[in-house]
Parts: sequence; structure tokens; C-alpha cells
Amino acid sequence: MGDDVTSVPWWRDAVIYQVYLQSFADGNADGIGDIAGLRSRVGYLSGLGVDAIWITPWFRSPLRDAGYDVSDYRAIHPRYGSVDEGMTLIDECHAAGIRVILDIVPNHTSSAHPWFVEALGAPPGSPERSRYHFRAGRDDGRSPPNDWLSVFGGPAWTQVEDAHGRPDEWYLHLFDSSQPDLNWDSADVRSEFEDVLRSWFDLGVDGFRIDVATALVKAPGLPDLGYPDGAFLADLTRADHPHRDRDEVHEIYRGWRKLADSYDPPRMFAAEAWLDDPDRLSRYVRPDELHTTLNLYYLKSAWTADSMRRAIDASIAATSGVGAPTTWALSNHDVERVVTRYGRDDTRRRPGVSGPELGPVDEQLGRRRARAAALLTLALPGSVYVYQGDELGLADAHVPEHARQDPIWIRSGGRRRGRDGARVPLPWAPDGSSFGFGDDGAWLPQPTGWGTHAVSSQAGDDSSFLELYRSALRLRRTHPALGGTNGVHWSEAPGDDVLVFTRDPGFGCVVNFGPAPAPIPLDGRVILSSDHATTEGEVPPHGAVWLDLHPVSRP
Repeated sequence: MGDDVTSVPWWRDAVIYQVYLQSFADGNADGIGDIAGLRSRVGYLSGLGVDAIWITPWFRSPLRDAGYDVSDYRAIHPRYGSVDEGMTLIDECHAAGIRVILDIVPNHTSSAHPWFVEALGAPPGSPERSRYHFRAGRDDGRSPPNDWLSVFGGPAWTQVEDAHGRPDEWYLHLFDSSQPDLNWDSADVRSEFEDVLRSWFDLGVDGFRIDVATALVKAPGLPDLGYPDGAFLADLTRADHPHRDRDEVHEIYRGWRKLADSYDPPRMFAAEAWLDDPDRLSRYVRPDELHTTLNLYYLKSAWTADSMRRAIDASIAATSGVGAPTTWALSNHDVERVVTRYGRDDTRRRPGVSGPELGPVDEQLGRRRARAAALLTLALPGSVYVYQGDELGLADAHVPEHARQDPIWIRSGGRRRGRDGARVPLPWAPDGSSFGFGDDGAWLPQPTGWGTHAVSSQAGDDSSFLELYRSALRLRRTHPALGGTNGVHWSEAPGDDVLVFTRDPGFGCVVNFGPAPAPIPLDGRVILSSDHATTEGEVPPHGAVWLDLHPVSRP
């Protein structure tokens, strides 16, 4: 984890642990995760073997969308702690060899942000309104300016009133109405965000994950999109999309890269970019732009040998062509947990948030597949993101309707389940009011039996999810073929349901996607298996093994 200039930059092959802060650990007994709770678990993260943490937004916010509605980018929300506590956390993480990545939200602010409050009090055409997208409506102002829809459901426009209570202009919000989109044609917006980035870099933050990185720039004139069959999201890969992946966005990120490179050591960026076109995705990680993108193509792929191989090949080809590393992830706070998705007959990740109509979940099968998927993912070249709780084998929790807080659930009138099930606070102990999350309950209800998956219940059990992750991360650090960005070499597989690849020097991985055992077609010693009861010479059903092809003595 040193910063020797002769070494490979840390972010090229890091294991980055996503901390969904309000659900990680509660340090002040209010039922909500916070910086104090996270500080108390730095030892756990160090023991797990991660290289960095990504903390979801901790900025001051009305919390209409879990902090992705920011009202002050330079302050930490009091429910999480103070800036001083944040600086202490950064110092403690660095002392433990862990970098800290924050989550920046540049597409929109909160409607409570001082800029937006000023805009509401200013007239049409004013400098205050020019920081956002205010427009006159159609049909004498009665209809929205165009046909764009919110990702969370409903129109992407809300009409405001003037000082006399009369209907006035409309403002754009691609997400909730409490999240007005910023106008990145504004010099105020561009200089403000560079100053925000600089202020956190100066405090020791190592990088940022960029929320909705493709959406900042909108087409001139804000033309209609034309939705097929009333779909809430049009094809994001279409040419000249009016509010996604505009070519002009790259100028913004070239400026950000210069800012990051002005620090010693340089800071890093990771972009959230929901793009299926690998070529378009690669443009974000050209040498003078961002460092990495979150690989959502891989995350969305079905759990089949063919689908995963296509995702792996396309991802590596796209990033290697511009000299960037590939990233890998199985889940995050916006999608179903991997155990739940892989427990379905159809394991593809659907647009939006899936509902019960996708079919029942076999959690036992989902966990077998998720264990195998962890070994596949951690064996690939580049960096890996682990969402908190995946190392515990957590499934999506059922959250009662009265307790759900996701704006997707609220804005859809209950038609779309939302993401709360993947955000339920972690279990640290087998019992207690919140299974060790804190001293007095949890902000989202934890299901009965949640303590079965607790950290303390799994620690030391060689057959557990937690110990599988610890072993894999330990080997990833010590085996000379793992980590790094050296490529994948595919080998002949013993069937259509099996993937076999090697990495130099002397490492092999075999993944069996099928329901029957498969022979290991490589000559080597098994050093880790997703199934603790693996039969010699075979990969178990829905399982994976790592092999040392040229065994050597290593600590």
C-alpha cells in the first residue's frame, strides 16, 4: 500500500469495500450508522483485507434519497458526525493501510441547497436560475417543457410558483423532485465543484466515486426523447441521447483529472456509468480523463458461463485499449443483493429494481452461486468492489411496506419495490436489539434470524462466507499472479457450463455454472474452493476453485 512512484498505482488492482454508511455500524445508539461506528470497525476492514473504502454520501442533506440530495458539499451531516471526525477517520484508515473514497453527486443538488432556494426567489432568466434547468412550459405553461421522465417514476419536471402564487417556470429533475439537475453550461457550477473536490482532497481524501457520471451535460434545447411504449427509461445506448453520455461531458472530466494529478500522490476518480457499449464506456477512462469506471455491464450479466465470459472479454478489451484497468462488482446499494438475484431462475439484472414478478428466490442456491461468483470476480485482473454484507452472504431483506423509505417505492405508488432490501443494517452479533449494529435498534427493520449471518457467528468458521472472503483476499495479496492487471488466458473447458482460465505466473480458476460436478482440467493444487467439502479433482455444482499450477512455498 505504499506510494512509491515506481509501483503500480494502488487503484489499478485495489479491493474497494463499499460502505453504505447509515447501515454499516451505529456508534451513538440512535439506530443509524455513522462515522463513530465506522471508526470502531476499521480493524474489521483491515482484517478482511481490503485496500480502500468507498463511503456513500455523508454530506449535509435532507436525506430524501439517502444523501444523494446534497444541500452542502463541504459539511458532513450531523447525524453521521463532524468534519473533524471525518478527518480522524481518514487518518485512522490510512494508518491501517486503507484508502478513503467519497461519493460526489455532481448531476443535481438538493432542493434545499442555497443555490436552489435563491433560484426559486429569482425571476426567469436570472443568473440564479441559470445554475439549473428552468424552462417555460408548453401549452401556455400548463405542460412540462419536454417528455423526459424521472428515473424514479413520473415526469422529470416540476412547476414552481412566482412570488404571487401564480404558476411559473418548470425545473428539471432526472431523479426525485427534491433533486434539481444542475446546468453544467454554467461557469458557477464548474468552478464550484472543482473547489469542492479540492477542499476534500486537501483534507486527505484519496478519491471520489462520481454519481451518475454520464448525465451532467444535456443537449442544447432539451429536445423530446420519445419513449418506446411509455418506458420510464429510453435506450441509454441510442445515438445523440439528450441527457446521457453526451460527448461534451469529457471536457469536464479532463479538468477534474488535471486537478487530481496536481496532488502528491495523485488522487483518483471512479465513474458510475450505466452504459452497455464498451467503446462508449472506455472514453471515460482515456489517459487524460477518469481513472476507472464501475463495471455495470459485468454486474448486470446473467450467471451463465457464456454471459459472464462475454462480459469479461468485452470489459477487458474496452479498458485495455485505452490503458485503463477493468473494475468488477457483483452488487451495490442500488440493486438486488447477489444472493437474491442468483437465487432466481433468471439471474439477469433488470432495468430499475426488480419485483416479486421475477419469480421465487432459492437462497441456498443463490449463496452457492454467490460464493463461486466471489472467487471468479476476485481472480480477475483489475480492481474489485465489494458491497458491505456480500462478504457475509446476505440476501435482500424483506422490508415491510410501512417501513420502506426509498423514493422509488414512494414515487411509483408502491408499484416498484425499491432498494431498501439491499440496505438493511449489517448484523455484527447473533442477537440483541439490532444484532450488534448498535445499542438501540436499526433505522430499517432487520429480519428475524439476521444474526445467523453475523460477523461474530461466521468468524473462525472455515466454511463460512466471511472466511471464504478473508482467504480469497489474503491469496489475492500474496499470489504473484493475482492482483495486478496481467491478462486472462482462457483454457478449454470440460463442458458448456464451465469456465477455465489461467493467469501468469502459475494460477488457474475453474468455475462450474452447472448443477453437476465438473472435472478440473488443469494440472495443479487446489488452494481455495467455494465449497468447503470439495471432492478432489472436481469442481462442485455451482462452484469454483482456485489452483496453484506451479506450487511454491509461500507464507
